Parts: sequence; structure tokens; C-alpha cells
Amino acid sequence: MARNKITIIGAGNVGATIAHITAMKQLGDIVLLDIIEGLAEGKALDIAEAAPVQLYAPDLTGTRDWEKTANSDIVIITSGLPRKPGMSRDDLLAKNTRIVSDVSEKTAKYCPNSIVIVVCNPLDAMVYATAKVTGFAKNKIMGMAGALDSARFSYFLACELGVSVEDIKCVLMGGHGDDMVPLPRFTSIGGIPITELLDEEKIAELIERTRKGGIKVVNLLGYSAYYAPAAAAVKMSEAILKDKKTVLPCCAYCESEYSVGGYFVGVPVILGENGVEKVIELDLNQSEQEQFQKSLDHVKKLVAKVDKLL
Repeated sequence: MARNKITIIGAGNVGATIAHITAMKQLGDIVLLDIIEGLAEGKALDIAEAAPVQLYAPDLTGTRDWEKTANSDIVIITSGLPRKPGMSRDDLLAKNTRIVSDVSEKTAKYCPNSIVIVVCNPLDAMVYATAKVTGFAKNKIMGMAGALDSARFSYFLACELGVSVEDIKCVLMGGHGDDMVPLPRFTSIGGIPITELLDEEKIAELIERTRKGGIKVVNLLGYSAYYAPAAAAVKMSEAILKDKKTVLPCCAYCESEYSVGGYFVGVPVILGENGVEKVIELDLNQSEQEQFQKSLDHVKKLVAKVDKLL
């Protein structure tokens, strides 16, 4: 049986951490690619040399050569400029659109049958750019954000309530930004809605903490988070490669769903071997629908700017 092949574009903090987690999970052969001479090769060698200690057996290649990515099953795009203190995700739009456009062209050429997971910001707009440039089927293009944001929300809930993170199931929707929409009504702990365990004021506090989770890390480190984003991307790729039918939020294409009208935005989905196999439609109340629409309108504005750049 042929082994899975996973290509990670960008060997910075996020990309290298994805490669390391993927190797430890033994999900398949890994290609780590970067345009900076020696970077991907060095990171790949370092990860490979940890194998005897951590007991994994990766086939791991670091390279600048796109031909070595040929026929990958999964391509994870992390390349792009990271946020710095004082920057919003939107501030990265112009430069990262050019980077993602170039990477997407090469992905379409060398990995035409791959499923693509986009990690770089502004996330929803970069997923759109990837889809437009590659021309891939919409179910084969997605963005990582929802898996990351729900992980942050879960962690904050676990700390507040003193429960295991394993018992928490979160649902978030909307764009990956300050107007993301965590949904307390659909978030539970051991099957118990959090609205039964926390008052509205505390829930609102934790939601705001989730929305600011990324910039908090940026302000502390001076650059973007990478451990949690990498773990979220690997969770998505594992769901696809193992056809797990995993239910989680991610940035996915919606047409009639939620009356989105043809945009990539955060929604709950089922992930399996065909990528986004289904968008799960929830019966949102008026407040939830208004929040989602506000976030979607922001995504639409970013997409309009991307169209002018492509």
C-alpha cells in the first residue's frame, strides 16, 4: 500500500512544527520546502535526528526543489509573513497574497490531486486566493483557523472549570479575526452545554479571550503563535489522510449554506478522504446569525481586496 505524502510549504516556526508533529504521528512521507537556502534542509535534518529518541521513522525531505513535492496527498501552506506586535491579520493581506499566489501556482503544477490546508493570514482571504489560483475543487481547499480557535476556547474553558480538555467540544464560526463567532449554545463539556455551567458574563469574558488569543501570543513573543496552529493543521490533515470523518470548525466554501453566497468562511464541517465532505448547518438564532453575518461581511471585504491583487 502506497504511503501518504505530505508537503509543508514554509519551514519557519509553524511549518517546522507541523513537520515534527506529523513525523511523530507517522502520517506518511514528509517534504518540507522553503525558498531560503538551507532552512528546510536543516529543520528536516534536526527533526530526523530526533527519531531515535522519540521512536518514529520518518521519510523526511528538506528542499527548495518543488519537483520533490510531486503527487503529494496533502499540501499545507504556511508560507507568508507572520504578525508582529501592533499588526492585525489584515495588515498582511497584500504581501501574503503575492506569496500565496506563487505557492498556489506551483501546487497546482506539481500536486494537482492534492488537498490543500492554508495556515497563513489573513486566513479566510488566503484560502480564497489559493482556491482561485489553483482552480481546485472547492472541497479540496480549506483553512486551519476554526480548529485553532476552538482549541483556544476549549483550553480557556478547561482552565476556568477545572475539567479535562478532552471533554470539551466547541463550535466557532465566521472569519479568523476579532469578529470570530464562538457559539456557547453549541459548546459542551461532557455533553453538558456550557450555558448550564457558566453565567453570561463569564462566557463573554472567555469568548473575548479567545478572540484575542493570537495577538496575546504575538505581544508576548514578538511574533506569531506556532505550536497550537501547527497542532490544528496536523489534526485536519490526519482526519483527511485517515478518513476519520472528523467534525470540527474550519474555513470552508459555502454557497447556499448559511446563505453565504460563495465564500470561504469558518463553519463546522466533516473532514474525510475527500476533504470537506459536508458543511454542517446549524439553526442559528437571531443574535448568532447577526454575529456571523458581521464576520462574513468582513471576509467579503478582504476577498474584494484580494481580487484586485490577483
